[in-house]
Amino acid sequence: MALDFAKSATPSRPERRRALRPLPLAAGLICALMLLPLAAICWLALSSDVSAIAHLAETVLPRVAGRTFRLLLFNAIVTGTVGVVTAWLVVSFDFPFRRILSVALVLPLAMPIYLSAYAFGEFFDFTGPVQTLYRALFGFQSARDYYFPDIRSLGGAVLVMSAVLYPYVYLTARSVFSMQGRNAAEVARTLGAGRFRVFRAVQLPMARPAIVVGLTLVMMESLNDIGAVQYLGVNTLTFSIYETWLNRGNLAGAAQLSAIMLVFVLALILLERVARRNQRYSAGRSISGQTERQRLSDAAGLAASLACLLPVIIGFVVPALVLADFALKRLDDFFSERLLEALLTSLSVSGLAAAFAVLFGLTLSYAVRTHPGARIRSVTRLASLGYGIPGTVLAIGVLIPLAGLDNAVDGALRANFGISTGLILSGSGFAIVYACTVRFLAMAEGSVDAGFHKLSPSLDMAARTLGRSPAKALFSVLLPNMRPALWTAALLVFIETLKELSATILLRPFNFNTLATLVYEDASRAQVESASVPAMIIILAGLVPVLLVSRAMDRRA
Repeated sequence: MALDFAKSATPSRPERRRALRPLPLAAGLICALMLLPLAAICWLALSSDVSAIAHLAETVLPRVAGRTFRLLLFNAIVTGTVGVVTAWLVVSFDFPFRRILSVALVLPLAMPIYLSAYAFGEFFDFTGPVQTLYRALFGFQSARDYYFPDIRSLGGAVLVMSAVLYPYVYLTARSVFSMQGRNAAEVARTLGAGRFRVFRAVQLPMARPAIVVGLTLVMMESLNDIGAVQYLGVNTLTFSIYETWLNRGNLAGAAQLSAIMLVFVLALILLERVARRNQRYSAGRSISGQTERQRLSDAAGLAASLACLLPVIIGFVVPALVLADFALKRLDDFFSERLLEALLTSLSVSGLAAAFAVLFGLTLSYAVRTHPGARIRSVTRLASLGYGIPGTVLAIGVLIPLAGLDNAVDGALRANFGISTGLILSGSGFAIVYACTVRFLAMAEGSVDAGFHKLSPSLDMAARTLGRSPAKALFSVLLPNMRPALWTAALLVFIETLKELSATILLRPFNFNTLATLVYEDASRAQVESASVPAMIIILAGLVPVLLVSRAMDRRA
């Protein structure tokens, strides 16, 4: 009897497919919406006159391409070295303050690159503490009496970016070093290999796919930055797109430069996908067992502590202290009308982007859960491509279709009713919300998908057996158990949108300021002191996901 009831309550496979047919359709529409900016860039680049890109190829492209390549290369070298060495020290050895430093090494992720650049510009300025102390120690009177490296240079950009971005490598390397276990290392040590040789010959090759993933993320973030490179005077390919569009008024040329950058970005994304696949294979085949940390001597332990402390000081402590010192001198600015308006705008834009990203991510993840086929998985991966696209490139791709739609609606209403609607979509904050949703959808989808993986498929089957439709099963059974994952996804997208500068500075309407653009405007006028108050709000908000990451790593440990 019970078996007959279960059979009658469980729909057949054709019925289940008919009931769930809207879900793949919704996933396809979301994918098309997320890929629309990339298609718009390619369309404008291919349909425009080649003379624009030919001129840029002769005058601009060789110089900025070479500078961009050197910046990415040096960033990869520095972040790779710092991230891998600190991860190895934290996992393999026991030294003073190891537990505190293992968490503190993640703190630079809370510091946006452009804020770090503004802070270091003031820290190493002629009137800053470093040069002031240098003159006092050696008796110099003016800048002509001594040589001091210029922070506004390629070397300065590498220092600023690598100090902020090395945690991407640190996190991936630390995770894999922890999973490798002690047995693989102990076998090598039994054969007479020392600690360093075990690291070089065993641990490092096994962690290479994870390190590649971290370095790929570093290069993507380096390409996305526009505030730091402009402030430090390093004309990269990203800034050339911005300059070609706004300063030269050449949208077609900017789109063609964006198409060139897209090729490089897609190559990085493909490299990351391959590395992630190899990383899963390596992790799956590694020998388990808790890593046994070796107790270092006093001198070696002090050296290890300093090696882990120095990146934290450069990447977080110094810029945070510089901006906090300025902010404490301008406490009245916390209640200024200008700041409150920018804060309200930032909260509105970030909240809407987080809501759309979570909604779309939930739809994609549930489509994969109910239709575990290659086609739906491919749609989800394509919809998540935006996370690697620089904000400057994405802004062009968003503006083209939205402006076209606005002009079409305005033209139709003018012709038929004599009403002008103006720029409804491209002339409002909607364009920024759309761009941030495209860029951070992968973050939301990943968090939601991780939450679904923690729920057994038996929950779906039990709900369907009791007569629940897929929609009712989702809302009454799955979503209540998914609240932590949904809140995490929303929080991550909210904070990243709050910090986003590249797309926001290009898509914002007149008199439309977020906290990030407020900082950018003041810093562009050499008024970093005025920018310190909104900068501190951004930094404090950025600490939230960093603490979440640290807490998650402690739970795994």
